[in-house]
Amino acid sequence: MINGILNINKPEGITSAKVVAKIKKSFELGKVGHAGTLDPFATGVLLICINRATKAAQYLSGLDKEYIGTMILGVTTDTQDLDGKVLRIRKVSKKELDTYKIHKIFDSFKGIIYQRPPMFSAIKYKGSRLYNLAREGIKADVGLRKVKIHKLNIMKIKNGFYPSITFNVQCSKGTYIRTICHDIGDALGYGAFCSSLKRTKISNHTIAQSVD
Repeated sequence: MINGILNINKPEGITSAKVVAKIKKSFELGKVGHAGTLDPFATGVLLICINRATKAAQYLSGLDKEYIGTMILGVTTDTQDLDGKVLRIRKVSKKELDTYKIHKIFDSFKGIIYQRPPMFSAIKYKGSRLYNLAREGIKADVGLRKVKIHKLNIMKIKNGFYPSITFNVQCSKGTYIRTICHDIGDALGYGAFCSSLKRTKISNHTIAQSVD
């Protein structure tokens, strides 16, 4: 019997569950699970637990994670990412883009913060997944959740009608990076959505060690 953990570099456009199904079918395995969902548009480290190692999935999913993400300012979507329906558009002029203000707001998101999980997420509310309720047009009163942002650094700011900010973040379990993008966009007064996201690390499991 094969037991162990695979560090997979998940490609864009596939669900985490689909990765599990492909590996299970390819190697004719009994039990297969993953430790920490990545959205279909997201890429990077996805830990796959095989047979007896599935018992460790809960522990692994609770470890700190690191990401490189990019947000687009001036546009908000219902999913808080590029796959959603556009809700609002606001062009941002170069004169309006205050770099000092951006850095200051990014700094304010470090440490303990409280997030409201996005409606398009797998969290259960009264027995139903939030994304199912969202597709039916039902709004759920989901409470704020406490998470910890250990590191949040701006890597690049690109100007334009819809400026982009690329950043690096290290965070605790349960942190929604697309919600960080959305909330920072609101704090700046422009709105924002997450246009790309790559998970580069789960604890000491890095993307450099991963396989496609």
